[in-house]
Amino acid sequence: MYRSFVRSSAVAVAALVLTVGIARAQEPSYGPNTYDRTLEALITHEEIASRGGWPRLAGSVSALKPDSQGPDVVALKQRLMLSGDLPPTALPGDIYDAATIAAVKRFQVRHGLSDLGTVDRLTLKALNVPVEVRLNQLTATLERLKSNGFVFAERYVVVNIPGASVEAVENGVVQRKHLAVVGRPDRPSPVLQANITSVNLNPYWTVPTSIVKADIIPKMRKEPDFIVKSNMRLLGAENREIDPATVNWAGLTSPYFTVRQDFGPLNALGQLKIDMPNTEAVYMHDTPKKTLFRSDVRFNSSGCARIEGVRDLAAWLLEGTEWTEPVIVAEIAKGERKDIRLKKAVPVAWVYLTGWQGADGLVQFREDIYGLDTPQGIVTSTIQARKPKPKVQPAKLEARPAPAAPSPVAAPARAATVKAVTAVN
Repeated sequence: MYRSFVRSSAVAVAALVLTVGIARAQEPSYGPNTYDRTLEALITHEEIASRGGWPRLAGSVSALKPDSQGPDVVALKQRLMLSGDLPPTALPGDIYDAATIAAVKRFQVRHGLSDLGTVDRLTLKALNVPVEVRLNQLTATLERLKSNGFVFAERYVVVNIPGASVEAVENGVVQRKHLAVVGRPDRPSPVLQANITSVNLNPYWTVPTSIVKADIIPKMRKEPDFIVKSNMRLLGAENREIDPATVNWAGLTSPYFTVRQDFGPLNALGQLKIDMPNTEAVYMHDTPKKTLFRSDVRFNSSGCARIEGVRDLAAWLLEGTEWTEPVIVAEIAKGERKDIRLKKAVPVAWVYLTGWQGADGLVQFREDIYGLDTPQGIVTSTIQARKPKPKVQPAKLEARPAPAAPSPVAAPARAATVKAVTAVN
């Protein structure tokens, strides 16, 4: 009975199996075709759900290694076949063979995980997400895209927050892909659209007031030399520097100064910032903590996006100028601040997509890290169309009739009113 179920399910997931072409693999994950492809994935997963979904795997599956043998391997292979990661022809047998390793890697790639080929904790967690949850993720993406207010330009950048990743797109083709570190759940990155206008080399970091309250003040209460050790300065009126030792940190609740970190390799923004003016005051930047990019869970920032290989992205933004990546690196090495304006602003979208189908036919899923795949969450995490600026109409001069001559009765009354107003003012 179960084998019959497996065979019929294999037909249902035919669109997901390894037979898809890769000619369009360089198309962006967020682009004009994302809606139609994600709709295909939704239909396929609805068919999987109608046949009972896929089985939940036991925790012992995470102990499997290549060449392992037994019922856990059989269960893993069945699960991978049902989601289209393992070809049905590779299903027979209970050995953790090369086909199984390849299927696990494919599954991991589709879920933004390191392609180890073995089932670690995060992979097992993703394998055990019910198909109904995956359906909800695909539906949420379709709803967001249906109401999408972002216009896909010739060149644009997209930050997918749940995917903690960045794509630079030109003429419908992905030119650059970068890992990112985005906001943690208690300090989420916002969904927005903006324009990238400049690249800042060796930037200062002006610490947001919210971070001063949440992080800096508590740190100073425990470590009085934290400001100095972090190459930060306190700036008061007219940018006059304030000695941290003169501040009553124990009783301070609302800072009366600005905290600014000097530029340099230890700066929280690293040595390069990509400026994109917006109401949320977020941007993309470098980081001195490069080890954060080695993790599959990259939700560690306070809202901004740290970009791996950000100098390469900056060079792409500045293409057509003398600012190649080697020139940018050499300029940073001078240890001086420099702001480079783009000749033409590049649109950027920060989106929230937890499930979508790529141009290569792979259905991608990411964790709903902020819990926004709900009806209300979908509304708040959809890019809204920009409202056109109201046009200012020139004032029209209208001919007015000449005032009538005051009557003998009206003149004294008006004079009394003037006296009364004068007395009040």
